[in-house]
Amino acid sequence: MLLTITITHSPATELGYLLHKHPDRCQSFSLSFGQAHVFYPEANEQKCTAALLLDVDPVKLVRGKGATLEQYVSDRPYVASSFMSVAIAQVFSTALGGRSKDKPELAQTPLPLVAKLSVLPCRGGEGFLRQLFEPLGYSVSAQGHVLDEKFPDWGNSKYFTVELQHTIPLSDLLSHLYVLIPVLDDEKHYWVNEEEIEKLLRHGEGWLSQHPAREQITRRYLKRQHRLTRTALAQLAEEDNPDPDSVEETHAEEEAAVEKPISLNQKRMNGVVAALKQSNARRVIDLGCGQGNLLKILLKDSFFEQITGVDVSYRSLEIAKERLDRLRLPRNQWERLQLIQGALTYQDKRFHGYDAATVIEVMEHLNLSRLGAFERVLFEFSQPKTVIVTTPNIEYNVKFANLPAGKLRHKDHRFEWTRSQFQNWANKITERFAYKVQFQHIGEEDPEFGSPTQMAVFINR
Repeated sequence: MLLTITITHSPATELGYLLHKHPDRCQSFSLSFGQAHVFYPEANEQKCTAALLLDVDPVKLVRGKGATLEQYVSDRPYVASSFMSVAIAQVFSTALGGRSKDKPELAQTPLPLVAKLSVLPCRGGEGFLRQLFEPLGYSVSAQGHVLDEKFPDWGNSKYFTVELQHTIPLSDLLSHLYVLIPVLDDEKHYWVNEEEIEKLLRHGEGWLSQHPAREQITRRYLKRQHRLTRTALAQLAEEDNPDPDSVEETHAEEEAAVEKPISLNQKRMNGVVAALKQSNARRVIDLGCGQGNLLKILLKDSFFEQITGVDVSYRSLEIAKERLDRLRLPRNQWERLQLIQGALTYQDKRFHGYDAATVIEVMEHLNLSRLGAFERVLFEFSQPKTVIVTTPNIEYNVKFANLPAGKLRHKDHRFEWTRSQFQNWANKITERFAYKVQFQHIGEEDPEFGSPTQMAVFINR
């Protein structure tokens, strides 16, 4: 049973700091069901691979249980299952918790990672495998295996060799594997009780409540125990909606107060509209439209023929509608507008068919672990001809007199990027998807800190 994790971040050998396992040593750990071994097949500045090998003792599994011969002969020693999850939690506990004594910042940094599971049971097939990992932003490669090469007529087995690629913090990768490996196997080797709910919620924090397959994940993880499943889903629903609309409204007002002295919001809207007209975008979808600041401008301009606003917050859409109602436009003008509720990290056919998509001060509200899913929804699946993205320039924050040092502009911001970080992200988008990019400054440009808002305009090649 083998799991390998490969990193190409330079210097790649820093993976040893994150896992708390030195690349030059082979280490072994005793577990209740056998032995775990950690070693590095390769370790250099450009590429480093750590391997977790489980040696499951089938006799240990059944000793003292009055076992039959059938229990001794099973696939458990050879496939990734709940045994692997337990090994991850015990052998890589510090990395799973997102901690590193020597490299604390690196532990929270998104890194280019590739995880490979040599044999993974997928009860539900490749489709279910992709259903679990692709919404989290992973690129999934799965190689199926036949039941017996000598008897191809017997068909395919439930086993796959799986490779998962993503740029995320290592702790997020380990959390996803910890939860989803036993979900795919649809089995656990130990008794499941209320303690499993706490484990699921802890390791699913920040991603499970928004996952489109969260009910299936929860049900399988808790071995289909209805009472436990209902309790866990209720807690996930509460975690997902602790009255997000009122919180978001308060935070948005705070951010507006920070930027008001330099009229940044108006400059941002003007820059976006100019870029839309320059690209001749007549049909526009505003992803994360909030309370309709951009929609109001577009609706008053007859240049734009179709305007759609999307937001995950129903309350924000209500406020947007109230504000737009005050425009008192003719009925034929209203027919150009629609408001829809939706999340930007899940595929949605309603996002297709637009000349341009605008993402205005939105991406910084996403968890970094969800950024990959957002990128695929926007650039791979929706594929508008033009994409306009704006985000704060964190370097400029020192210029805001009413913003405490070291604070982000909005309490819900998960990150804010420097100019080089934003440009690196955008350039990687052009490498992965069929777009080219141009960068523009929004607001007065400081010679040292740049402009307060940075904007990227992606054009489909």
